[in-house]
Amino acid sequence: MALVGEFEKLSMDRYSVHDPVKCTYSVFTGNDGNRYIQLDTYGSSKRKIRGKKSQSIQLSEASVKTLLRVFEQEGFK
Repeated sequence: MALVGEFEKLSMDRYSVHDPVKCTYSVFTGNDGNRYIQLDTYGSSKRKIRGKKSQSIQLSEASVKTLLRVFEQEGFK
């Protein structure tokens, strides 16, 4: 699991689109009194254990605002 603290743009040499997977989200208040959103992705149908939680990413309200600005700057509406 990871709490995202910052975003940095990176240009890659190669790009490829991955297979789609299920993603769930939860919104909660941490022990610090701040709100967070957690995104959980699950294994694709090609994985050995289908439906198993694969990755968890947490975003604070500040990192959500930063990500929204990135979307806007990159032309995602």
